[in-house]
This record gives sequence, structure tokens and C-alpha cells, in this order.
Amino acid sequence: MSGFWEALLGLGDQLAAHVLLSASAIALGILVALPLAVWANRSPSVAKVALGFANLVQTIPALALLALFFPILLSLRAVFGEGLPTLGFLPALLALALYALLPILRNAITAQANLDPGVLEAADGVGMTSAQKLRLVEAPLSAPFIMAGIRTAAVWTIGAATLATTIGQPSLGDPIFAGLQTQNWILVLAGCAASAALALTTDALLGLIERGMLGRKPALSLGGLAIVAAGIGTALFVQFGGSKEERIVIGAKQFSEQYILARLIGSQLEKAGYAVEYRDGLGSAVVHNALTTNALDISIDYTGTIWTNQLKRTDNPGREAMYAEIVRWEAERSGALVLGRLGFENAYAFALRKDRADELGLETLEDLARAAPQLTVGGDPEFFERPEWIAVRDAYAFRFEATRNFAPTFMYNALKSGEADVISAYTSDGRIAGDNLVVLADPEEALPSYDALVMISPESAKDEALVAALQPLVGAISVEAMREANFAVDREDDAKLSPEDAATQLAERIGL
Repeated sequence: MSGFWEALLGLGDQLAAHVLLSASAIALGILVALPLAVWANRSPSVAKVALGFANLVQTIPALALLALFFPILLSLRAVFGEGLPTLGFLPALLALALYALLPILRNAITAQANLDPGVLEAADGVGMTSAQKLRLVEAPLSAPFIMAGIRTAAVWTIGAATLATTIGQPSLGDPIFAGLQTQNWILVLAGCAASAALALTTDALLGLIERGMLGRKPALSLGGLAIVAAGIGTALFVQFGGSKEERIVIGAKQFSEQYILARLIGSQLEKAGYAVEYRDGLGSAVVHNALTTNALDISIDYTGTIWTNQLKRTDNPGREAMYAEIVRWEAERSGALVLGRLGFENAYAFALRKDRADELGLETLEDLARAAPQLTVGGDPEFFERPEWIAVRDAYAFRFEATRNFAPTFMYNALKSGEADVISAYTSDGRIAGDNLVVLADPEEALPSYDALVMISPESAKDEALVAALQPLVGAISVEAMREANFAVDREDDAKLSPEDAATQLAERIGL
């Protein structure tokens, strides 16, 4: 239990960021919902449209809603300029405010619609204007019911805010996503416990305010409001209090290798005197777009990913030609600096258990194509939408019985349990050897090379000291060293390491 409490107590920054994001989203939801509810109660057509829109938003999964705001804001940059943030707080705020809208709006409309007609007639009888009636009669009578909607919205928003990690906003989702990818269940439990405790505490405080309104006890409501304000104030102090150094933001995608390499880069920068911050659990497209718009300073990417996702190329000109073209394209089109290759390749490959490969007589992807109609293939969450899958599927005419998505770490567990027969593995994963897997040959060379690259944003590329601090990493990491570090994080025994410890060991192995 000591590890759990240590992990929980180390979540101060994430908790503060989560509180501020959730509070801002709920406040924005209230600011939009209450005037809209007043208008809706005076116009049935507005009520129909407003509730229909709010219901529609609720049908969109929270993760999808968060992700949708990234390309929307990216498009708006052309209108509002480079200062418009596309990653982190703003898209998370807008998405979560929309998510909070329905319960507040519905309760406010319902409360006003069910007010006692006699009370409203009395207000009209004494000559109250519409504004006076709203302020002195409708608002006080509706307030307890509106508070019930705000309580529901608060709990939903606090839960959904953990997903903001995927678009680069620090939150209590950070330990949850990191723990899931590295199978560190203490981290997952700590993140879930903190999020649940925050939701329950918030609900209790808002319930206190609601009871004060229902019982006409202003002191009770004011006490609840004071505690809420104190909590938000504390979060503001943790996030912005005191003098904080400007930090170099390092982005990482959703698998162990990225976490390790991000910490390795971070340690190099810290030795050079920089303060660093990590944004973990990002998708490939988000990472590249965030880097090129200076929302991230540094990321680790792969030649094959950039070749297919950014250059939209489907040909395979070979490792050196591909790398040279990517360096040229990034310099001319995005402004990002390709510092260099780390020295190893992490390519997509199709792998399966050795006993299963022997049973089916599989050695190449051509062999796999013949057996595919009886097999289930597993991939990471984005694999079956990627150009690489389309290229290899078409090259070998794959027709699998089923395709299934797994988090990268859990793909290997799926092979063990029989949930998948073959997976889209990564060639630098230590679990290929650790789990005695067979990697199938690609005779058609449908899959491009995936040399690991250090990428630096256009703005940070101007910092010569930063570039110099990272130069020793170029060409320094062999695939054997990377596999060893990855396996140290992914293994499930007592020798398991955290990404930070694995990065330290990797640094020692390569002489940094």
C-alpha cells in the first residue's frame, strides 16, 4: 500500500490541473445553459432545438468529442492566427463544456416550465416586469432544481476530464493512461481513486449548496460556495503560484517506448539546465500537428509514420531515400527540425505465438493471407485506420475472420489468452523475444521502414543549446538496447521498471 499512497500523493499538479479544467468547463456550461434556458422557456421552438442539440452532443463519446476539437481549432488558426492554441486546455474546455450542457439545460428548462402558475400570475398582478419576475420569482424557485443539474454535470465532467490527457491537457488521466500502457496498476488505481474522490467531494459540496437553497438557509449555501472557491483557489496557486520556469514540453504517444524515450530526452535537457514537462498518451496525428504548431517542443516519431500520415506517400523508396525526403519536407513545409535518427527501427510487423505459427505453417505474410479467413488479427487503436494497414492488406489480399483493437501493451496479452491469433507488433518490443513470438517476413515490402527520429518544433529549433544537448542521442540507441528497455517496463514480474528507471538504465547502457 505504500506504493499506492506515494503515487497518490505525487498527483498534486495533475489534480490541480483537473480541478481547474473541470471547474472552467462547468462554469462555461452554466454561462451558456442558463440564458439559453430562459430563452427556451419563452420560445418552444428554441427549447426544441436547444435540447435536441444538447442530446446530440451526449450521444458522441467523450473521447471523440475531445479529439474533434483539435482539427477544428487547427482549421481556425488560419483565421485567428498562430496564437490560437490547438492542444491542451482550450479544446478540452470547449468539449467538456458541451458535455456539461445537457443536465444543466434540461433541469433549468424543466424547473421553469413547472413553476406554479399562480405564483407567476401574482407576480404579473403586482406589476413586475419580465426582468423582475425572472430575478425575484423564477430564479429563486428554480435554483434548487438547477443545482441538481449542475451536480450531475459536475460528476460527468470530472469523469470525462480524465480523457483530456489524449489531447495534451494534464489531468488525472495522466497516471491512468500511463499505468494502462505500462501495466502499472498502482498508477491506474491512484488516478482512478483521485478522480472518484474529487467527483464525490464536489457532489457533496454542491449538495450542501442545494440543501441550503431548498431549506432557505443562505449560510449553508455560502459555506459550500466558500469551500468550493477555496478548492479552486488552491488549484490556481498550485498551477500558477510562485515563479515557475518556462518548461520544455516533450510529447509521447501511447506506448511504453515513447514514455521511455521522452524521459531519456528529458533527463538530457535537465542536465543542460532546462525544466521539462511531459505530455503522454497522444495520438500520432496529434503529436505531429502539435509539434509543428509549437504546442509541443520535442517528440519522437518514426519515418514510416510521417511518410504515410503526413506526406501521404504509399511507395517505398528505401530507408535512406525516405529519411532524406522527410528531412527536406519537414524543413520546407512544417518548419520542424529532424534532429536525426536515434539508431534503431520500430517497424510494424505481424507476430504470433511460435506454437501457433508452427501449427499453421506460417513464415511469411503470404502464408498468413492463406490462413487469414480462420484467424483474428489484433492491432493498436489506430492501426486499422492507418495507411500501413491498408497497404499491407491490399498487397496480400488479407481477409481475416475478425479484427480487434487493443491498447498496445494488451495486444501481447491477447495473443497469450487466444483473444487474437496474430497482432500488429512493433519490432523493437522486448516482448517479441520474451513471449517467444514469431515475426512473419514481408516479401512484398509493403511496410515501410520506421527509423526512430528526434523531432524539434520550429520555435525550439532556434535554441542552439537545446539542439546541442540532444545531439548525443543521434545514432546512440541500438534496437537491442531499446528492446531491453521496453521489456523492462512491459514485463509483469518483480523486475518490472517504471519508464523513468528504464530511461536511466538506457542512458547508462549507451554511455550518457
